[in-house]
Amino acid sequence: MPGLASAASAAASWTAKWIWAASSSTNQWVAFRRSFTLGSAPSKGVTQIAADSKYWLWVNGTLVVFDGQLKRGPHRTGTYYDEIDLAPYLRSGSNTVALLVWYFGKQGFSHSSSGSGGLLFQSDITTGSTTTRVVSDTSWKHTVHPGYSNNTSGTQVNFRLPESNIHYDARNATALTAWESPGFDDSAWSAPTDFGAAGAAPWNDLVQRPVPQFRYSGLKSYGNASSLPSTGQGATAITATLPSNLQVTPYLKVDAPAGAVIGMQTDHYADGDGLTGLTPGAENNIRATYVCAGGVQEFEALAWMSGTAVKYTIPAGVTILDLKYRESGYDTDFAGSFSSNEAFFDTLWGKAARTMYVNMRDNYMDCPTRERAQWWGDVVNQLKEGFYTFDTRSHALGAKAIAQLTAWQKPGGVLYSPMPSTIWTAELPVQMLASVWAFGTYHLYTGDTDAVSGTYPAVKAYLNLWSLDSAGLVNHRAGDWDWEDWGSDIDARLLDNCWYYLALDTAITLAGLSGNSGDIAAWQAKRDSIKANFDRVLWNASRNEYRSPGYTGDTDDRGNGLAVVAGLAPASRHRAITEVLRTHLNASPYMEFYVLEALYLMGAATVAEERMRNRYAAQVADPACYTLWEIWDKAGGTDNHAWNGGPLYALSAYAAGVRPTQPGWTTYDVVPQTGTLTKINTVTPTVRGDIRFGITRDGGQVTLTLTSPSATTARVGVPTYGGPSPVIKAGGTTVFTGGASAGSVPGLGYAGKDTSYVYFTLQPGSWTFTVSGAGRLDDLALGRPVTSNSSLENSDWGRNRLTDGKLTSVSGAKGYTSIDFPSADVSAHPVWVEIDLGADTDLDSVRLFPRTDTPAVGGGTAGFPVDFTIQTRPDGSTGYTTVRTLTAAPNPGGLVQTYGFATTTARYVRLQATKLGAPALDETTKYRLQLAELAVPTAATTVTANYTLENGDWGKTRLLDGITTGVAGAKGFTSIDFPSPDVSASPVWVEIDLGADRAVGSVTLHPRTDTSAAGGGTAGFPVDFTLQTRPDGASTYTTARTVTAEPNPGGSAQTYPFTSAVGRYVRLRVSKLGKPASDESTRYRLQLAEIRIN
Repeated sequence: MPGLASAASAAASWTAKWIWAASSSTNQWVAFRRSFTLGSAPSKGVTQIAADSKYWLWVNGTLVVFDGQLKRGPHRTGTYYDEIDLAPYLRSGSNTVALLVWYFGKQGFSHSSSGSGGLLFQSDITTGSTTTRVVSDTSWKHTVHPGYSNNTSGTQVNFRLPESNIHYDARNATALTAWESPGFDDSAWSAPTDFGAAGAAPWNDLVQRPVPQFRYSGLKSYGNASSLPSTGQGATAITATLPSNLQVTPYLKVDAPAGAVIGMQTDHYADGDGLTGLTPGAENNIRATYVCAGGVQEFEALAWMSGTAVKYTIPAGVTILDLKYRESGYDTDFAGSFSSNEAFFDTLWGKAARTMYVNMRDNYMDCPTRERAQWWGDVVNQLKEGFYTFDTRSHALGAKAIAQLTAWQKPGGVLYSPMPSTIWTAELPVQMLASVWAFGTYHLYTGDTDAVSGTYPAVKAYLNLWSLDSAGLVNHRAGDWDWEDWGSDIDARLLDNCWYYLALDTAITLAGLSGNSGDIAAWQAKRDSIKANFDRVLWNASRNEYRSPGYTGDTDDRGNGLAVVAGLAPASRHRAITEVLRTHLNASPYMEFYVLEALYLMGAATVAEERMRNRYAAQVADPACYTLWEIWDKAGGTDNHAWNGGPLYALSAYAAGVRPTQPGWTTYDVVPQTGTLTKINTVTPTVRGDIRFGITRDGGQVTLTLTSPSATTARVGVPTYGGPSPVIKAGGTTVFTGGASAGSVPGLGYAGKDTSYVYFTLQPGSWTFTVSGAGRLDDLALGRPVTSNSSLENSDWGRNRLTDGKLTSVSGAKGYTSIDFPSADVSAHPVWVEIDLGADTDLDSVRLFPRTDTPAVGGGTAGFPVDFTIQTRPDGSTGYTTVRTLTAAPNPGGLVQTYGFATTTARYVRLQATKLGAPALDETTKYRLQLAELAVPTAATTVTANYTLENGDWGKTRLLDGITTGVAGAKGFTSIDFPSPDVSASPVWVEIDLGADRAVGSVTLHPRTDTSAAGGGTAGFPVDFTLQTRPDGASTYTTARTVTAEPNPGGSAQTYPFTSAVGRYVRLRVSKLGKPASDESTRYRLQLAEIRIN
């Protein structure tokens, strides 16, 4: 691939002429050649090339540029040109340049057609002290390529794409064999027509290509090359698999009779035609047709396609000698990365990254199939994702997008996308506000003032089209397409104000950068007005959510989330908004980006993780798709849509916590929100160099590593996870202990603390922090203070021994005991014990570890409660909420018991007993509440699953909520749906953490009971499955029971005894699902009301 020339030539130096065939036509291919002689090999060959619309360049028979020239439209009248250095391909003596130019001859969503094909070529070649200029003019040779034609039979490319199908008849092109080579005889070719000098209409002024030439590979073998047939299969397509979703040009080599017709298209040819409002069968991408000449021949369809496989339709009489493909795409590397201890999130990040790349080429695209359009709603998301995915060469595509959006502004100030386009000019107002906001994001991440400061006049003109209403909020602007998001339940007024508020912030930044600081006060006044009135008008106190007056739909999660992202929602609203985002699922993948960001901004990492697991489970599980979908229903849109990469940004910027705080990463934060993750490693490519970060959480120990590039200052939040007495070391030196900074390390400064982090500023270099005494993921209560209304305190027993980490009763630390009572019934004066977790946190279960030192009268466990409730109380509240009620709880026999409940947010956890268990053998008439330990796991860690659906009725933790039948609001657990019962390729599993190693005698599965299966019986009960155990600290599972062809239980619980099993974790792993429910007869799921472990 040629390197970019070191410097652009001045526009005034152009002497080349635009040349072309005598006339232009749609889908026209023209070949050009020019030979010249050099006295010696050159040291430099700065070359400018402009073409309408695409070109391929060979120098002395070597392919140098593949798919050169950007689609037309740097502004409404101009044309891009490429600048490259051809010196490495030129030699002493005779040289030949050959170009194949494809004129689209059509408008599109990403291309502004000039109406005429054209080529402009100019090369200044330096040999010693001599510069030779080679220019396009009538001394060149040309021919309209006879192999290509604009065949309009069959299905055609949809109107959004300026490209057409490829139709190549090799019988017509035999005279052009090896025409790209230096020795080809072009004497029969004619001189092209001169259409004017550089700057002439219709191409007008020229703008240098702002992005690198596309990268391209050599020809590659397909993934299933060894199994591809050696002869054509007639009407049955031959599917050649690709290693991912790629931009490719398919190639073939065959021995075929003249006239044999071969078709080529990808498996994504009609991708996305299921979207609401579109016409199935009429939204096609590009396909290629090759008509064979007789004998051995080869052909590459140069118009790129995308997909996960290429489908060749080859007649039965054709011998296949080779099928290959060439990959091409935007020239950037996957320099960023994210990995964790959870394969789900790693796969999700990877699919988002692949989605990003396949939607980059001439411009950022929404999808590479149906539209290839630079919709700016997508670009806003792509910019943020790209900063964590690709090296800094990717930044140029963002700068190009910014320049084009403002250059295509309408005279009245309206911005619109996609552009460059004259066939779509509709304004989507809130997408344009989001776009303006993204200019500021681009500046923050790149520090590139030049790319954004010149946009200020366009931004000012557009934002002044909006006005404030009498309430001090922004008036709704319908534009040409009054669209806020796909889906329903959209609170437009709420979204309008958030987006305008964000856009105003960028306007202030741009005013300062562009020397228009006098405008800042006016912009700030509008922001102040929205800030002052947003809560007053839009907060609905009775519903505890943001909701516009008069809006009657379901709560808009996207609007509530965007209020947090915009900074309009005060911290006092965060708890309520978290509940909104936990329970309402209206956002499309486009707006899900901001819902996830909002959850992390509110510190609700576990809720963000659960939402990702819920909403993206089907996409992660999809084995046929390397990318993320346009909408939640795969069949309803494209398989790869740029706006759906929000989890990539959320995981890198918030789970890992790496974000710039000053333009160009001169200062940045690393404040990880690991949620339930115990390990994260990430690389963030920046303009200062790579930031490498890792964190590992192991019990109460934390290790954090950071490699920080030069010319930066990092602020690192070292998480303590609520540990009561953490000790932090930096490189072996203690820098925090006893609740205060300590020690001194060069390059490190103490920057304060809060309930979750200790902060340090760091100079460039490699850093390692270790934390001891951090809070545990599996026990938020460890070391936390305990209160009680009835407690015996002595050398063995005490309130605080309930959270001392000792899970069995030993001398000197037997646990907690109440005073004694004469009977088990204490309902008149319940006994309670309460733990202060230090701060509000998400909870969904409690573990009770029974007393183990002395048995009860008659055997079993002493002092374990029989009737009791688990209650929670948020910080600042005086009232308790009962989250679980237990009546006649069986004696645990010394085994830890876990009690699940619907996720709640609280600081205080209270166990309140009204009936006590059997007394201890050594005091047979004294009844007490006695426990060795009470543990509170982090939410979403007690029950885990690979493919779960979470909503108001279903959830993982409902497997342990004590409700053994499916009822509204607590139906149990359900997986996502699958198209068939056979899930052996990707088994569905659900796992329960028992809190500690213990004997497991049996597992009881309680079936779903609320809805019958299609055809009768129980829905969702597994057919083929295993029950597995795993000890604490182990990484492998032991199969305790295998079940094959399990009969339908007909609504009855089924118990599966184990011969001998011990473990902390019990996993149900299903390879074949049962009958689907009658209300969704084609969707197979794993569904259970409850799991009981005995």
